[in-house]
Amino acid sequence: MAAAALLTTAGCSAGDGAGSGAAPKADAAVSASPVAGQAPSPSPSVTVAPTLTEAQVKSALISGKDLGEDWKPTQGGATWRDALLKGRTDIPDCQRLLDGLYAEDLLGEPAGARAVRGLDDTDDGAQVRYQVGAYDRAALDASLAWLKAVPGKCGQFTAADVRGGELTVQVTATSLPGVGEARENLRVRVYGESGDAPAVLTLDFAAVRVGDSALSLTNGGLDGVDANSTRQAAQLGTQRLQDVLAGKKPAARPANEEG
Repeated sequence: MAAAALLTTAGCSAGDGAGSGAAPKADAAVSASPVAGQAPSPSPSVTVAPTLTEAQVKSALISGKDLGEDWKPTQGGATWRDALLKGRTDIPDCQRLLDGLYAEDLLGEPAGARAVRGLDDTDDGAQVRYQVGAYDRAALDASLAWLKAVPGKCGQFTAADVRGGELTVQVTATSLPGVGEARENLRVRVYGESGDAPAVLTLDFAAVRVGDSALSLTNGGLDGVDANSTRQAAQLGTQRLQDVLAGKKPAARPANEEG
């Protein structure tokens, strides 16, 4: 009788809440393992930063006012761009550097919105090309890692310019303030000819990552480069980008510098 009672009790327990003997076993397994029914956690490489909209990337751009009274909206691409940045070399990494500087895409193509602003220094003729974009995180990290390695691979090399002359290019790593989550800064010097005269182009390239977004800029010209302007643009630009990503509204700028 005691054995019969135990069998009867077991049969009632197995039948609670289910119509067959197989389903309750699955339910019991879920109950026994609290994490079994949860969605898998995101991979650590996946970020959950908000995706920038077109309006947000525009509001994250710096303006001439951020750099000083000599900086104005650009009047067009500098003539030295074709003469000193269009070059051909047999070294793949160095060719990628030249192509990226000329096309302003050393970080690769953004996966989302992008906005660009050009600024001219009316005092010494330098130009800044500044952009903000939303990127694929893995591709962005790969681009930053490649930039870090460029001075070791392309510290000095030669390339043929568009007229068949020779360009000598020197690349060194320089430092940026501790802004953003990752950053790289290069100083590039190109020796060649511009306007049928010997010329030396000095160019800073800086990039800063904030989550899945990044800012990048080139700053320079034939009369040298003001490293303070590069650092200032990176610092102020990073703060603006962080404000936008946090849902804050960056400080307003003059109407003639919008867009």
